[in-house]
Amino acid sequence: VGLHNHGSWRPKPLLDTTRFTLSFSSWHRKNHQDSQALWKHEAVQKYLETLSKEYRQISHLLSADSLNGFEQRTLRRRRADLSPIAAAFQEIKEAEREVQELEAMCTELDSRDEKQLLELALEEKESLHKKMNVLCRKLFQLLVPKEKYDRSPVTLEVTAGRTTGGDICQQFTKEIFEMYQNYANYKGWTFDIVNYAPAEIGGLHHAAAHISGENVYRHLKYEGGTHRVQRIPETGMSSRMQRIHTGTMSVIVLPQPEEVDVKVDPKDLRIDTFRARGAGGQHVNKTDSAVRIVHLPTGLAVECQQERSQQMNKEIALRTLRAKLYQQAIEKQISQEQSARKLQLGTRAQSERIRTYNFTQDRVTDHRISYDARNIKEILSGKEALDKLINRLVEFAEIEAVTQYLENLQALEGGG
Repeated sequence: VGLHNHGSWRPKPLLDTTRFTLSFSSWHRKNHQDSQALWKHEAVQKYLETLSKEYRQISHLLSADSLNGFEQRTLRRRRADLSPIAAAFQEIKEAEREVQELEAMCTELDSRDEKQLLELALEEKESLHKKMNVLCRKLFQLLVPKEKYDRSPVTLEVTAGRTTGGDICQQFTKEIFEMYQNYANYKGWTFDIVNYAPAEIGGLHHAAAHISGENVYRHLKYEGGTHRVQRIPETGMSSRMQRIHTGTMSVIVLPQPEEVDVKVDPKDLRIDTFRARGAGGQHVNKTDSAVRIVHLPTGLAVECQQERSQQMNKEIALRTLRAKLYQQAIEKQISQEQSARKLQLGTRAQSERIRTYNFTQDRVTDHRISYDARNIKEILSGKEALDKLINRLVEFAEIEAVTQYLENLQALEGGG
């Protein structure tokens, strides 16, 4: 880093994840890393030291007032990018020094058997560790660039799987859909149902909703996949036999950019109307207001029965179709650039089980990060417990992104 012979500034790039994608495949390592563990990694320290040095160099150059207008503007922008990272880096360094001083103090107090002071020092040490966790998380959030669609609203779809247990999948699908509806309410988001196909015995075959609010896709992008349920049915022969049944349902999460520029030729569409089958509303089963649109070249099909007006349902369905076609284009582009990796988005293959809800053991397990949570009812309520699980996923994704970047960087340096 620095000024080159010709006087031009060439900054070392901030962490750039555009050349690789997040994957949970490497999360099953022997020791799952948390933010503090990653902070202590030698490559992380080296990288952050480099950015801090660059920040100091830029500040020095700007204070010297020997640059032209273009160079000043370039360096000011760069300094603005580096400033929060350098500040967080120094904060963590300072907290780390305080921890080391307390550890030395604890050793001395322990030898003198000064128990009361020792307890206070240990409490302070624990407080500093928590502070460091927060600071490390903040630092890695600064390092990992925000994904293009993180702020986008989403279309969330749920579909019941198949099982010999009859209605177990449909009931579970309804519970999961209501969980996300409650979660949207908990986060202050808007949850608009666009399709709802109930099962005969109180469950749900398929449903879709448009969710909008602050950072919706950022929170829900890792929810897409196969969710498994293990439980004893409450009714029927299986319940009397106390036999555990296993069922599945799938979740798809699609980002919905506000402006989706996808041209759809009307000749490529087949538009069908039918009577809505949703729960509630006097118009249900009385008018052909529901709309199904099939995109003939790709076979993609979308439905909407949210509104009383057929025209409004058609507009919503077309918007959803454009978003799905846009998503396909995104995946195609990235798969061409990165054939060795699979993009972890909501439209990925649904065969991979991401989470198990074991009712008999009252446990929810997210298999990608080996995370167990007790009290299924708390998770399904869609409030704090689910938010904690989702935030854990996001944190692991951020750590994974930093880890992958540094591994790639080391490989390039080693190869050079």
